[in-house]
Amino acid sequence: MAAQACSLGLLWLLFLKFVTCQYLYPNKTDVVQGTFPRLIDVTTEELETGLEGGLFTSVDLVNAYTARILEVNSTLNVVTELNPDALSIAAQLDAERANGTTRGPLHGMPILIKGNIGTADRMSTTAGSFALLGATLPRDSGIAAKLRRAGAIILGKTNLSEWANFRSYNSTNGWSGYGGQTIILRLGAYYPQQDPSGSSSGSGVASSLGLALSSLGSETSGSILSPSEVNNIVGIKPTVGLTSRALVIPISQRQDTVGPMARTVRDASYLLQAIAGKDPNDNYTLAQPFESPPDYVGALNYSSLRGKRIGIPRNVITQEEGDGPVLAAFEQAIQTVRRAGATILDNVNITAYALDQYLNGNASEIVLDADFVTDLPENYLSKLVTNPNNVHNLVDVRNFTQKFPPEDYPDRDTGVWDESLALGFNNTSPQFWAAYQNNLEVAGPQGILGLLANYSLDALILPTDFSPGLPALVGTPVVTVPMGFYSANTTVIRNKRGTLVETGPNIPFGLSFIGPAWSEASLIGYAYAFEQRTMG
Repeated sequence: MAAQACSLGLLWLLFLKFVTCQYLYPNKTDVVQGTFPRLIDVTTEELETGLEGGLFTSVDLVNAYTARILEVNSTLNVVTELNPDALSIAAQLDAERANGTTRGPLHGMPILIKGNIGTADRMSTTAGSFALLGATLPRDSGIAAKLRRAGAIILGKTNLSEWANFRSYNSTNGWSGYGGQTIILRLGAYYPQQDPSGSSSGSGVASSLGLALSSLGSETSGSILSPSEVNNIVGIKPTVGLTSRALVIPISQRQDTVGPMARTVRDASYLLQAIAGKDPNDNYTLAQPFESPPDYVGALNYSSLRGKRIGIPRNVITQEEGDGPVLAAFEQAIQTVRRAGATILDNVNITAYALDQYLNGNASEIVLDADFVTDLPENYLSKLVTNPNNVHNLVDVRNFTQKFPPEDYPDRDTGVWDESLALGFNNTSPQFWAAYQNNLEVAGPQGILGLLANYSLDALILPTDFSPGLPALVGTPVVTVPMGFYSANTTVIRNKRGTLVETGPNIPFGLSFIGPAWSEASLIGYAYAFEQRTMG
């Protein structure tokens, strides 16, 4: 981890300055009245009020959040990189504010980003792998550049399931060779050794714990939504092409997307507003049907669900052991949505063919395997300015991983890569195209897009456990919000290695709102309306 420019003692004092109010004012934060906010639940608007009022500075925030990270990181393994330039960036932004200039609502606010999002600074971009340690980029990723233009401070990078969960069949969520094992532990509120889910594991835990105002994750299929739900936070998985993937370590150009993970829908909306938009280095963003993104913060309306038609595709819910409490909470959530003024259309189901292909087919794996073999070298490795380990394609990366002991091979296999390389073709082949077209049919006309169109629906809702897969195939958006917790007498279910708890007492779960491409503003409104009726 990069060294900081001030002593641990000073950091600790500044940290105490910010968190003392957790005990003095346990029920609320109140920046307006001059008390310091609790980092664990402070909002964007509260920080902005404090910064504008001179109660604290961005330098103070960097110091306080850094101290918070240093306090917990040796146990939780959430943050892999701290930005050694964060204090100087904060000082510059404080000077701009003092001169009457602010770049936007995130001006001077510390944000953490997932460790696969590239930055051209003194931090490494590794995807959790030693193979990329020390490699450098010619410029910031499109996402990092937008964050900086919005005035956000990139405080550091978060741990993740190595290679965004696209390496092993027998690893664990939140483990990487470079970052270790991320776990969830929030003052005993959830369950010891809880599985953080993946692949945006560190970003989920960081936002839940208040290690930054909010975080960025990336998703190919579930990697924002799943960690958000088990950390009891809000996650927005944007339409593929709403946010740039340029110089983000890829899996699939057809499914990868970058989005916010925050404690409230409002905070997530501010972060999405900052990162959405076109980027000439990612041609998918040029397909956006607007010149400038919609006003996502303006979409926050308590009455957003009134008059809306919300569908429930019940046959997508394939119940497994431990799902009972989730499904019971989902029934209550349906009633909340109905009381908010929505019309519920239940049992609007995808076709039998789509369901069979979704549950038993292999087209989705073929698309990811073939995309990865092509996209990793063409869209990332070939762009590196320095490449100390000389990894230029997936074969090189696999060879490095299998020979470098800290990568924990063969205990954690390279099965996903083995499958990708054994496929024998890439994303330019006719076999690939057939699989991709199957995906579009299964999730499109015969799947969720068909339901939305045929029943004139505004959105679908599902427990978040069941929401990522179909939208992933067609690149459409999903917003997850907290829905409930497992009861105190829930039977503990561990992962296959027996090292982490997947289901157990007090572990959170979420509700997802699913819509067509570019419908983020509407989904944010629906999620906000639900959140405001259920928070507390």
